[in-house]
Amino acid sequence: MTARDGGQRTAGGSWSRRGVLAGLVAAPVLLLAACNDNADSGSGGSGSGGASGTPGPGGSGAPRTSAAVITVTPADGATGASFSEPVKVTVTGGTLGTVKVTDSTGKELAGQLSADGTGWTSATAPASGTKYTVAATALDKDKLEADANAVFTTATPANTFVGYFTPEDGSTVGVGMPVSINFSKPISDRKAVQQAITVTAEPGVEIVGHWFSSTRLDFRPQQYWAKGTKVTLKLRLKDVEGAKGVYGTQSKDVSFTIGRAQTSVADLAAKKLTVTTDGQVSAVYKISGGAPDHTTWGGKMVISEQYTQTRMNSQTVNLGSEYDIADVPHAQRLTTSGTFIHGNYWSSPSIFGGQNTSHGCVGLQDAKGAQDSGTDGYKFYKSSMIGDVVEVVNSGDKTVAPDNGLNGWNLGWADWKAGSAV
Repeated sequence: MTARDGGQRTAGGSWSRRGVLAGLVAAPVLLLAACNDNADSGSGGSGSGGASGTPGPGGSGAPRTSAAVITVTPADGATGASFSEPVKVTVTGGTLGTVKVTDSTGKELAGQLSADGTGWTSATAPASGTKYTVAATALDKDKLEADANAVFTTATPANTFVGYFTPEDGSTVGVGMPVSINFSKPISDRKAVQQAITVTAEPGVEIVGHWFSSTRLDFRPQQYWAKGTKVTLKLRLKDVEGAKGVYGTQSKDVSFTIGRAQTSVADLAAKKLTVTTDGQVSAVYKISGGAPDHTTWGGKMVISEQYTQTRMNSQTVNLGSEYDIADVPHAQRLTTSGTFIHGNYWSSPSIFGGQNTSHGCVGLQDAKGAQDSGTDGYKFYKSSMIGDVVEVVNSGDKTVAPDNGLNGWNLGWADWKAGSAV
């Protein structure tokens, strides 16, 4: 083909270069026209604000948006939100569908939908110092759905209290062991705190709490526990306002078991200790109690601590320098004020069963070093456990105060129940 033939189609039906270029230029115009045709077809997208939308009538126009508007309290992004008020979700222009509130572990906060479907309120307040996520949906009258998502974090209280409890979790104790809780801060709302604590037993028995002071709450049944009873303490004190601006921190379960049934009676007139185990007298020991000028408390006293050996110094009980014994054997505490039942190696054997010579404790004959298994002090100690009851009679002194140690058994049942806040 010569140069002057470039604009003509050849005999074989092919096109000249100018014709090919013309075809390439025309093609994009057709493609653009096709794209423009699709854009005018009327298909719609999602509405704003999390609300679902649908096209207008006839498949054209702006998307329709749900009229339902959801509000979450605390608001999205809130930090330091209240942990004493419930979470609330409300809707205007519609009714709520689903509401889900979860903490960072995935645990849901249960709640209740109002009868008209326009509000949801959590059954309890959220926990302090916790991040929560809220997801809610609603429908308007045209069944268009709206949704809302929020994340908030609750405040952490600046002033808190805890309850120090006895006995220990998993322990086996005697039939006289109460549940005793000492609070780290004075409690003014005793009802709120006591309602957050439950004590149950298997087999079941009525258990009542008694406030000895603003910092001490004990629980016990009317009579000593039955042997083999399993007792469970449930502390649900977290975020409970025990005093103005002072909140609990604990959510804990504690269980203990009652062992064999053993009680002892220390008759200081007869100067003998009679031990009864599971309904049968298991031992009788000679003892020596408080001298006439240092009489022993009377009443029912619960063993609260045990020491194979311990130091006893008269200055700690306001008796000056009358004694200081570094290695008192087999000592078991009966009162907070310093009454023990313990072994005695320094006195003449003749006083046991014959004379009351102590400064208020109950003594049994024992050996220095606490290793002689043949002594009465050793035997009684080995047969005892925390929670056993030692009742002192004929001591010449008044009954021990019920809050002096774990000794609430010295209150009658009516008086004990009168000390409950619920």
